[in-house]
Amino acid sequence: MATTSDNKRRPLDRLDRRILQELQQDGRISYVDLAERVGLSSTPCIERVKRLEKDGYIEGYYARLNPALLGYGMLVFVEISLSYQSPDAFQKFNKAVGTLPYLLECHLVSGDADYLIKARINDMSEYRALLGDMLLTLPGVKNSKSYIVMEEVKETAQLPVKQG
Repeated sequence: MATTSDNKRRPLDRLDRRILQELQQDGRISYVDLAERVGLSSTPCIERVKRLEKDGYIEGYYARLNPALLGYGMLVFVEISLSYQSPDAFQKFNKAVGTLPYLLECHLVSGDADYLIKARINDMSEYRALLGDMLLTLPGVKNSKSYIVMEEVKETAQLPVKQG
């Protein structure tokens, strides 16, 4: 992720925000089509996209894959509580959790648990292995609480881009 310091970052204008909205909806759009949609010619549009990338507003591009077709139809959230909370304990857990397969996200959170993990797996036997053989063996783990998703009501990676 390439970023510049905040004081060198130019504020977003209306066209920058339109570009961000369009790219979130279709990251494979051609520069010609993007420029047409936001009301610019190609060269200024390309320059703006490159600046938005350089300034860190655009972190990357990816293909959204169908988890069920790839054998990851089960979505689970797991709360993890550590035995003790200290910078060292968090650092050890963070390092260990970064190596695990199936995990899509891991967040240090406030509340009753210390971490919230989002994982995609195939079935209950994979979930059992993920929980018992991987998550509960991580450094400092005291206990866990799991939530098996029965229906995905809304899931998106798109952020609302406020018009300023």
